[in-house]
Amino acid sequence: MFGSICNTEHEPEIKKYGDTVHIRTIPDITIRDYTIGQNLVRERPLPGVVDLLIDKGKYYSVSINEVEKLQSDINYVEKWTDDAGMQMKISIDSGILADVYADANASNKGNSAGYRSGSIQLGASGAFLSVDKTNILDYIVDMGTCLDELDVPETQRWIVFPAIFCGMIKKSDLKDASLAGDGTSIMRNGRLGIIDRFEIYSSNQIATTTDGVTTVFNCIFGHPSAITFASQLTDTRVIPNPNDFGDIMEGLNVYGYETIKSQALGHFYAAKG
Repeated sequence: MFGSICNTEHEPEIKKYGDTVHIRTIPDITIRDYTIGQNLVRERPLPGVVDLLIDKGKYYSVSINEVEKLQSDINYVEKWTDDAGMQMKISIDSGILADVYADANASNKGNSAGYRSGSIQLGASGAFLSVDKTNILDYIVDMGTCLDELDVPETQRWIVFPAIFCGMIKKSDLKDASLAGDGTSIMRNGRLGIIDRFEIYSSNQIATTTDGVTTVFNCIFGHPSAITFASQLTDTRVIPNPNDFGDIMEGLNVYGYETIKSQALGHFYAAKG
C-alpha cells in the first residue's frame, strides 16, 4: 500500500541493506511585491538534503521437500512464493502504520486542528472521536479542510481507514454520487473511489490504542509528498537443504521510510461509534 501513497522515486537507488539514499527537498521560493523602477531582490534557492537510511528488512525462508513437490497436484512452490510476497507487504505496512502517524503536523491532528481555523476535531488521547455512518463523511471533509489550510496539493490525496470505517462509508447516505468521483452511488457498485479529493484505502494493519476501555484507530491521511518510501527485494535464492531431500527458498526485502513533509500528513484518532 505504501508504494501507492508515498513518494517512491528513489527505489532504484537501493542496492543492499544499510544503503543511504540522499533526498533533495524543494526549497520555498519567496514571492515579493513589485513596483516599476525598483531593484529586484534575487535569491539563490538551496535544496535541503534528507538522508533515507535503508535500515529495515524482512525475510522468508521456506523448506521445500522434493517428494512432496513431486506428489502434489498443485504448484505449491509458486503459491508459497506469491503468499510470501503478500505477507511481506502486510508486515511492512503494519510496521509503518504503527510509526508514521506520530509524525503528523500539529495542525493536522488533535481536537484543535486547522492551521488557520484551529477548531477542527480529529481526535486526541482521552478525547477520541466516535465514527458512524452519519458523521464519517463530515470527518473526511474536515481532513480535507486541514490540508487545504496548509496549501497541500488537492490531487493524489489519500486516507487509510480500517475496514469497519470503509463499511460505514458504504452505508452512509451519499445522495450526491459525484462525491465518489463518478455517476454511480457507492451503495450500487461497492466502490469507494474518491471522496472530497481523497482516495480511500482500507487496511487491517492500522495501529490501535486502548484509550480507557475503547479500541481506537490511528488512521492517517495526507499526500504522497509527506513520506518517502523505498523498498526492494534485493536477494532471493534457492539452496540445497542439508537436512532433507529438497531445497530451501529464501528472500530478503530491504526498505526504509522517512516523513519529509509533515504538513502533508495527518492523524485521525477515532473509534467505532
